[in-house]
Amino acid sequence: MSVLVVGTTALDSIKTPYSENPRLLGGSASHAAVASAFFAPTRLVGVVGGDFPSKHLNLLRKHRIDLTGLERVKGGQTFHWSGEYEVNMNNRRTLETVLGVIEHWQPVLPGELETTPFVLLANISPQIQHRVLDQLKKPRFVVADTMDLWMNIALDDLLRLLKRVDCLVLNDGEARQLAKEDNVVAALPKLHHLGPRYVIVKKGEHGSLLSGPEGLFVAPAYPLKKVIDPTGAGDSFVGGLMGYLASQKKGTINQNLRRAMIHGAVVASFCCEGFGLSRTTKVARPEISARVRELEKLVRF
Repeated sequence: MSVLVVGTTALDSIKTPYSENPRLLGGSASHAAVASAFFAPTRLVGVVGGDFPSKHLNLLRKHRIDLTGLERVKGGQTFHWSGEYEVNMNNRRTLETVLGVIEHWQPVLPGELETTPFVLLANISPQIQHRVLDQLKKPRFVVADTMDLWMNIALDDLLRLLKRVDCLVLNDGEARQLAKEDNVVAALPKLHHLGPRYVIVKKGEHGSLLSGPEGLFVAPAYPLKKVIDPTGAGDSFVGGLMGYLASQKKGTINQNLRRAMIHGAVVASFCCEGFGLSRTTKVARPEISARVRELEKLVRF
């Protein structure tokens, strides 16, 4: 089955203590779509301006991502994010955010995209996520990713969204903020009460936590000796997860979700080994399978 990914297709300028890389292909939808495409046919919905390089479009097409839903605005400016990381890659600060064409974007899905069974509402404003949901026809599984920004400026829209999705993905700090609970495990029942049947809490280098009908599951991160750039790792995680779920011909969401999280964690590990999508777009599927086997051995007891 196919995956529909909606989010930002952006230009990222990333600075670390060791290097600086301007105007890389980035954005939540770009990272998630590339990760998903390793496992299942993937359709990207987003918007870019006339300044968006053709080489970035070609890179997405190279991964067989359907760009029918990617709108291009001539003369418009592509969403641009600039950020700087400290030596500890868990700490970063935003230097500049230029919304560009995404500020007033109202996505319209081409007809053939309306029936996509697996839908990832990658990190973008809840208003846009609502608009996409309004156009879908009976999707099988809908996942929404979010962040603290939307809790601060669009909380009502976000709370309405959570009643319409099957799974919520957020990081541990955002889980505490949304549930108003210091303990992440204690926060999970409160997050379920807001609507989603499944909740996945991302914890960066410490893996992720799933809460669902079968209880809790703790998924490790793949251990890396060196992290070059963690930008997009969370999007790669959830994109890989969705692609794996869509690729499974047998079993229920419940039965496949835990293995999907492991596959997402492995794709995210490749993302961290290069700036932007430079490493992820060079990975072959056998390399992903090899790391999945390694991770299985590491956690088996």
